[in-house]
Amino acid sequence: MTAELICVGTELLMGQILNTNALYVSRQLAPCGIDMYYQQTVGDNPERLKAAIALALSRADVVLLSGGLGPTTDDLTKETAAEVLGYELVFFPEQWDIICGYFARLGRVPTDNNRKQAMLPVEGVILPNPNGTAPGCMMEKNGRQVYLLPGPPREFEPMMHDVVLPMLLKSSGHRLYSVELRVYGMGESELAGKISDLIANQTNPTIAPYAKTGEVTLRLTASCQSDEEGRALIAPVVEKIRLVTGDKLYSECGETLPMLCHRLLGEQGKTLSTAESLTGGLLSSAFVDNAGSSDYFLAGVVAYNERLKTELLGIPLELLQEYTAVSPETAKAMAVNVRRLTSSALALSTTGYAGPYDEQKGLAYVALADENEVAVRRLHLTGDRCAVREKVVLAALDMLRRRLAQSPK
Repeated sequence: MTAELICVGTELLMGQILNTNALYVSRQLAPCGIDMYYQQTVGDNPERLKAAIALALSRADVVLLSGGLGPTTDDLTKETAAEVLGYELVFFPEQWDIICGYFARLGRVPTDNNRKQAMLPVEGVILPNPNGTAPGCMMEKNGRQVYLLPGPPREFEPMMHDVVLPMLLKSSGHRLYSVELRVYGMGESELAGKISDLIANQTNPTIAPYAKTGEVTLRLTASCQSDEEGRALIAPVVEKIRLVTGDKLYSECGETLPMLCHRLLGEQGKTLSTAESLTGGLLSSAFVDNAGSSDYFLAGVVAYNERLKTELLGIPLELLQEYTAVSPETAKAMAVNVRRLTSSALALSTTGYAGPYDEQKGLAYVALADENEVAVRRLHLTGDRCAVREKVVLAALDMLRRRLAQSPK
């Protein structure tokens, strides 16, 4: 099987951004036994893009197009490819609902031009994009497959790895075996530096790092004939990564921090309560998003106002006046008091400044209380208001998973 990549975007030709998608595709396809003889880069011009697609279809089994799926008038990849292949584009209401949901999670509202991204080919295959607003799609003509993928690497790489590669391997007769490692407490650049030799020399398996808010995911993928062969290929690479990450590597099976804490609390039969100021319920949601959380999660108190910190949580007004609401003393009192009020085995609390107007934006405290002690962690975080709050939740979950890891089962 042969594949050809067409990267779309005038900014690529102008040198305004680095074309990392071409590098990524080359590294992903070769270990899978898919040959790539040509790559093209074309600007946002429909006539030149038509010619590029026609040329690629004349010499490759699979054509991959990256970029040009956005909402603006110069994003014409989908429309141009559909015209070349003879596909009609129609509005998909369910895709529009997904796009609106993505904006809602960011606290934003889509504009009318985003509806363009819900226009997709009839009888094509829609490729989901949980990391952005532009769904991908696949169309076929005369036995050739044409895949349209978004241009931003944080959207392109997961779609390529999680959706397109399995489809290609099914056609080629190969299979993929993957494991997902999750690391908290080490930035993407630091982690990449520690495993630079593994990344530089990767063949089979491949290593794909994905940076998310506050943590890094490493997807290791082996091209193989069986799961047993895949496990054997990946095991020594996982061991090398484990050596440089230590206890910052919290999952080797794709479990998120909320999922891991959920599982450990259930296994150990411990109950939990939360007291939140800064995070405003996000921490509680991290637990109750998991089915079965009612077995251990007793209550969550969101006390944003200082008066209510006193009335609901019983924090002495004198303590707030002396140390302020954003202090280790207040964080400790919140955790201790909510644990006492709910009779839970463990309690977490959060307080801090999310910004953007606070002079001490990003300063936060997380506390964890049990029957014997209360620990507090000081954080100084960067990012917008949403990012700061999400990072505080991750820090609280990391405190909890470390505490549970020390507990007898």
